Amino acid sequence: MNRVLVTGGAGFLGAHVAEQLLRRGDRVRTLDNLDPFYDVRIKRRNLERLRAAGGAHHEFVYGDLRDARTCARVVDGVDGVVHLAALAGVRPSIQDPGRYMDVNVTGSQVLLSALAGQRRQVPVVFASSSSVYGGNTKVPFAESDPVDRPVSPYAASKKAGEVLCHTFHHLTGTPVTCLRFFTVYGPGQRPEMAIHQFTRRLVSGEALPFFGDGSTRRDYTYVDDVVAGVLAALDRAAGYRIYNLGGAETTSLADMVRILAEALDRPARLERLPEQPGDVRITYADTTLAQRDLGWRAKVPIREGVQRFVAWYLAERAAGGVA
Repeated sequence: MNRVLVTGGAGFLGAHVAEQLLRRGDRVRTLDNLDPFYDVRIKRRNLERLRAAGGAHHEFVYGDLRDARTCARVVDGVDGVVHLAALAGVRPSIQDPGRYMDVNVTGSQVLLSALAGQRRQVPVVFASSSSVYGGNTKVPFAESDPVDRPVSPYAASKKAGEVLCHTFHHLTGTPVTCLRFFTVYGPGQRPEMAIHQFTRRLVSGEALPFFGDGSTRRDYTYVDDVVAGVLAALDRAAGYRIYNLGGAETTSLADMVRILAEALDRPARLERLPEQPGDVRITYADTTLAQRDLGWRAKVPIREGVQRFVAWYLAERAAGGVA
């Protein structure tokens, strides 16, 4: 049995990762500051689910990633780290770039410094993002593509995190794997994300904020698939590696609205808005390396994933939960 630290463990992806680690028999320590970027009640319910799943095998630490003492405490005695804690979102990062750099970059360095202070090699999985590819027009995106032209502070902070991880690996020899996630969705998704927000608005009969002409395309990846990739990266950590975790297919904004409307059997009213600064035209993952090295590929197609999400949302709504 391993003891694994999951930073951001009360969040959407963090809670899913922590729960799966617990279910396979690992002991899990989660670190989270319960940042009110979205409703904290959602994060508290995630923690309740982890307590139910893990009992004494789950330890929650409330604290800030940027605090050196907190980081020294949470890395003590762990056998692996899944570093997911970060401020998320492209558009909010444009409004407050300094805070994004402080949390995502400085916070990551504080954590890595605490690990270096352990004077032993603890494998690290770092959550990067498809946003590092910027406005790349060569598709699908491969890990070898240039990523030196991010188009949002969030993307820049994730690229900076990858660079910090490489430096940490170079100086300590610690295995570090950076995973570039492509639009993760599924039960528990953050409420401001498109699939969750559109579902809520469709059910309530509200108009959907529809940016541009609907032709922008995203590589949506179901959360269970991403969790499987995270665990594979942790278990097979070696050297310094970067992998895309994506569905290896793209869906346009217009098609996503249609898929959701069909799943809910509700008409979609659109509030047409201009394209937003920092948004990119397409994301599309080449997952060849993840298939080769991690034995990983996405299994849940978009229509099935949306149906699963909609079923979860309607059940939460019927139960009076926060959705």
